[in-house]
Parts: sequence; C-alpha cells; structure tokens
Amino acid sequence: MCGISGIFDTTGERAIERDLILRVNNTQSHRGPDESHVHLEPGLALGHRRLSVIDLATGSQPLFNQDGSVGVVFNGEIYNYQELMAQLKSMGYLFRTRSDTEVIVHAWSAWGEDCVHRLRGMFAFALWDRSMQTLFLARDRMGVKPMHYAWLPDGSFIFGSELKVLTAHPGFARAIDPLAVEEYFALGYIPDPRCIYQNAHKLPAGHTLTLRRGAAGRPQPRAYWDVRFTNANPIALKDAQAELLERVRESVRLRMVADVPLGAFLSGGVDSSAVVATMAGLSAAPVHTCSIGFDDPRFDETRFAQQVADRYQTDHRLDIVKGDDFDLIDTLAWLYDEPFADSSALPTYRVCQMARQHVTVALSGDGGDESLGGYRRYRMHLGEEAVRGRLPLALRRSMFGPLGRWYPKADWAPRSLRAKTTFQALSMDSVQAYCHSMSQLRSDERRALFSPAFQRSLGGYAALEVFRHHAAQAQTDDPLALIQYLDYKTWLVGDINTKVDRASMAHALEVREPLMDHQLVEWLATLPSDFKIRGGQGKLIFKQAYEPLLPRDVLYRPKMGFSVPLASWLRGPLKVRVRQALLGPHMRGCGYFNTAAIDRLVDEHNSGLRDHATALWMLLMFEAFLRLNAGDTSNG
Repeated sequence: MCGISGIFDTTGERAIERDLILRVNNTQSHRGPDESHVHLEPGLALGHRRLSVIDLATGSQPLFNQDGSVGVVFNGEIYNYQELMAQLKSMGYLFRTRSDTEVIVHAWSAWGEDCVHRLRGMFAFALWDRSMQTLFLARDRMGVKPMHYAWLPDGSFIFGSELKVLTAHPGFARAIDPLAVEEYFALGYIPDPRCIYQNAHKLPAGHTLTLRRGAAGRPQPRAYWDVRFTNANPIALKDAQAELLERVRESVRLRMVADVPLGAFLSGGVDSSAVVATMAGLSAAPVHTCSIGFDDPRFDETRFAQQVADRYQTDHRLDIVKGDDFDLIDTLAWLYDEPFADSSALPTYRVCQMARQHVTVALSGDGGDESLGGYRRYRMHLGEEAVRGRLPLALRRSMFGPLGRWYPKADWAPRSLRAKTTFQALSMDSVQAYCHSMSQLRSDERRALFSPAFQRSLGGYAALEVFRHHAAQAQTDDPLALIQYLDYKTWLVGDINTKVDRASMAHALEVREPLMDHQLVEWLATLPSDFKIRGGQGKLIFKQAYEPLLPRDVLYRPKMGFSVPLASWLRGPLKVRVRQALLGPHMRGCGYFNTAAIDRLVDEHNSGLRDHATALWMLLMFEAFLRLNAGDTSNG
C-alpha cells in the first residue's frame, strides 16, 4: 500500500524541479513511511511513498523494465500476481523482483491498455511508456484505491493518491465547485468523478485514462469494467450457498498473502465475522483480530465480536471509544481533503490506529451489504416499490405528495411512525425515491439551508442527477439490482471505500476487502434477488451459508452499524464548539448558507425540540474544511 504522485507536461518536455515533485509527494508521507523515491526526466516526474507489504527487499518504486522504457508508480495489491508472473515469464519477460508491481510493467508491454482486464485486486497506478510518449492511469473496478488528477493552465497534468497532492502544487487553483457542495450536503460525501475543487477530478472506479504527449484536447476516462445484474443463474439455493462459501474462501486466501503481520477487523457484524471465520479455517496460527466498542451500550457490538473471537480462539484486542472522543474533527478534515460527513470515520480511524500497533495488513468485511442485500433501506425500498408498481406515478404524486409535505418530521418517534420520508418517496419514481432515501439532507432541507445567491449558482442542478446518470447505465429492471448498482457507483466508492482508505492510510495500515473481489461481485450479480432478500430477511444466502460457522446471535440479530452518539455529543460536550463554528466567520463569510436557517438548526437541536445531528455534523465538517483552507478557496 502506498501513495503515488506525478507531473506530466502534455505539451512538451519542460524540466520539472525535483523540489516540486518531492514536496507534492511528501504531502502523503503517511501513506508510505517506509521509502520515498522520485523519478525525473524531461517533461515527467513520478513520485512514490512506500508501505512495504510484499517483496520488502526489492519492491521499490518507481519501477522500470529492463531497458528503462516503461515505468510505473502503483498503490494497491494485485492478488493474482503470481499467476500472471508465471504467464509473463512463459512469454519471455524477465523479472528482477518478486513484486506485483513488476507484473504491471510487463503486463503493459504484453497487452497494452487491455492489461487491466488481467489484474485482480485493488489498485491505482500511473504507467509511463517513453517510446509511445504515453501516460496511462488506471483504477480498480470497485474503487477501493483512489486516484485524483487535474490539468493546470500551463498544460501540465498532475495526479496523486490524495487530493492534497494536487493542492500542494503552486499552479493548482482552489476554486470551489458549487455542484460539489450540493452533492456533499445531499450525500455526505462528493461522489466520483467530482471533487470539491472545480478543476480536480477523481478517476472513476473501473476506468482508465490515457494521455499522449502532443495530442489535441483533453482525453476522457474510459470504462473497462462494469457489473451487470442478470439475476438469471439457474443454480439451486443450497448449491449457491456452497459455491458462495468456496468463492469467499478463495477471495480471503488470495488476500492473506503478505510478508508482514496480517489480521482482521472484527466488528461483531455478519460480514467481518464471516471473514474472520474463513481466515481461521485457512490459518494454522491464531488470527489477529481488532474491535472497537463504545461506552454507550446503544452503539456497542463488542459482545458479538467476542463470541466470534472465542469460537475461533483469535488473538483479539478491544478498545473502547469514549463518549467524548470527538477531538479528531480537524484531523479528519485534513485527511479527507474535502468535506466528508460519515461520522463512523471517527471509530474507523481508531480501529485502524489500534490495528496498526499489531499488524500491517487487515482484512475487512466491507462490501458485503451492497452485494448481498444487507441494508434495511433495501427492504424498505422493495416495500415501496410494491406500492409504486400498483399505482401510476401521477396518482401517487397527488396522493402521497401532500402527505409528505404535511406530515411532521418525527425524529423523536418510533420508526414505524416516521412516515414523512416514506410518503415523500411514494410520490417519486424509483431512482428519485432511492436518491431521496440516501440523502442526508433532503432537497427541501438543502433549499432551506442554502442562500438564494448560492442556489442561483447551482443553475438548477441537484444531486439527483448523479443517480439518474448511473441508473441509465445499469441495464436492469430488477428493483433490488438497480439500487445495488447505484450503491456500487455512489455510496460504496464515495463513502465506504474513501472512509477506510484515508483512515487506514493515516496509520500506514493496508486494508484488504475480500467481499469486494470483482469475480465474487460478478457472480453474486447473476443470482436471483430473492436469494438475497426474502421474507423480510436480508443476506439470506450468506447467513444460511454461514450457519455452521457462526453463532446464530451474530447472524440474525438486528444490524447496528458503526455509529457514534452524535446527537448527544452535539447537545453536550460539542455544544459550544458547534455554535462558535457554525455561526462563525468562515460559514457566514462564504456566502453559501442562509444563516438564519443555521441559527434555527442549532437552537432546535440544543433545546431538544428536534434532532438535527446529521445536518449539524455536516455543517461542522464543512466549516473545518473551510477553516483549514482559509484564504485559498473561492466560490467559482
């Protein structure tokens, strides 16, 4: 696991200063504390920060082929590198290392841009082919590893693992993109390919970007992979359960290859527990496991994690997050480089911090809910779809639209009485309804929050367009498959993978994700949706498959999620900070917000009249971003 960076003169071969590439590369030194190297030649600079995991002795980067004509900087792991290495050796390619990095160099020489189709793993890399004057960027299919890039006014192209690499370049202009602000306050993160800054981009998952020196125009990213939901596999449920166990076992086995200490996160949920159970079956030694608990029992799952740890006799470590563990706000704002409002980034940071004291590589259960139908929102959406399927949209709008407007927002009430969101969703089409359910702040709440001037700068744009764009590519009319596809393109990449990448790399910890193996994802997309959700039970096939391996309490208890007690924090120990930050100069001076609306949110939350924890946390993280970038941003 590493950090990569680079500067490429697209127009010629102007010299690039060594101090410049060193400076931008070292902004991400936390990603690779073991080594730092750069390569310079006319019109090109490549930088690499290394966390040594495989081939500790000879895996340094940038890594070039024998004649020095093709080189790469690479972040991630290629899990099938040994198989590819054997294949490439049979084709006559010579290897000087045992690293997966050298496989990429020779795979390019053998197969060109199609090399990405051969790679199984998590990766973001930039490859330079001097003979072709070509810079080739690629990102893994599930977007586990990040890649940011931008064109500068002088014709230079810059890229890096983190956005801070771009902002460290003196030629990069930090003009905030209003559309990114709209997307952030809708979703709590800024989805690919947008960044908070207008001229910065994220390379989308499953895409490549090819730049040829001297070519006219700016090339666009090209998709090389997508998941297709057929839901037509004729396999019987019992046979599918057996095959699922074998596929997960293979995926975990591939991810247990490392030349450094390896362990796993164990939250007590189904997915991480299944990964640990599988690891235990593949390892002669006890598996190292780490859990984070909370001193608030409403958010604590440690007793379930302990059941799994006891069953498999893991080397288990537990840390408790205290009720006042919120001193990471500025740390997180710096790590994520742009506004990011998933509060579970706090315990994720802590569990990575603890894990790194004992291991360098940790396996996680991320991705299981998306592929297997584990979220409660999936079941709710399918229930709403049953109603939408019986009544035409015009009738639903006239019937449920007014109810959605008039029904009170009962944050304090039991879930069964919180009907406002459901009424609103029933008045919408399927894609709009799912965007509505995924929105941290609904469209009406954002309109109330934004100033009139800022709303005009949006030009009518709404975050719903992100979901519309992806839905048009989904090629499925299955209700569950459609929202799973939408989650793959938005939530999984923009929130889950971003959260884990930044939190883990802050501690130079590599996290691997066996349930996001693309071959496993492709196979799961062939299964009927009722293998995943049936009779109100999510993850049906997964839970039944693991019944012999995991306690029933772990498999069938209600999902808790990795949450923190935000509402009480914001009314209690964070109360003064919230008021000072949200009513302070950065928020008032940026011109984005209706300050009276912020005043009302703060007052209503503090009084206990309403629960505005989500909105206040989003605003607090946005203020931290503005403050850390004070003087460098403007509303473009």
